[in-house]
Amino acid sequence: MAGVMGSLKLEPAQSRPDLLAAPVSKALAVWPEDAPVDADQVLVAPIDPELADTAAFCEAYDVGLDVSANCVIVAGRRGEVTRYAACIVLATTRADVNGVVRRYLDARKASFAPMDDAVRLTGMEYGGITPIGLPAGWPILVDARVAATPHVIVGSGVRHSKIAIAGPALGALPGAEVIADLARPID
Repeated sequence: MAGVMGSLKLEPAQSRPDLLAAPVSKALAVWPEDAPVDADQVLVAPIDPELADTAAFCEAYDVGLDVSANCVIVAGRRGEVTRYAACIVLATTRADVNGVVRRYLDARKASFAPMDDAVRLTGMEYGGITPIGLPAGWPILVDARVAATPHVIVGSGVRHSKIAIAGPALGALPGAEVIADLARPID
C-alpha cells in the first residue's frame, strides 16, 4: 500500500488515537468482526493540516486523485424534516447531490450540509470528516468507484492526518450502501 499512497508514513490507526477524531477512535474500538479488513488494517498518517484539502494534499504527498476519497455530508429536506447522509466519492468525481442523493433521501431539496452543522453533528473537523464514526442511523452512500478501488485515502476526522483503507471496506461499514453512479466524473 505504501507505493500507492505516495509519501505518507502509514501506521495502524488504533495505535495513534492522537491522529483521529474521538468518534473515529470509538468506531475502530468496536470494529465489526465480519468487516472485510481487520481494524489493524485501517492505517493513518500525519499530514500538515494546511494541506488537508484534497488538491493540495494530493500534490504535497504524491497521492493520486484517483485514490483520494472525499466524504461530504448532505442535508436533504422535505417539509420540516431534515435527513443527513455521508457521500463517499473519489476526488476525480462529484456527488450527484441534486439527483441520486436527493432521491435516496426522499427529499425535495438536497445540498451540502452547512459547515457548522456538519462539524457539530459529526464531532469531526471540517475538511477531515470521514465515514468511520459517523452518527448511528446516518446512511453512508459509497460510490461504486470507491468500493472498487483497492486502497483509498480518506479523512480521519481531523485535518492533521489521513486514513488509508481498502475501498471495499468503506462499502461494508455499518449503514453503508454502495451505489453505482452516485458520483459523476469532473469534466
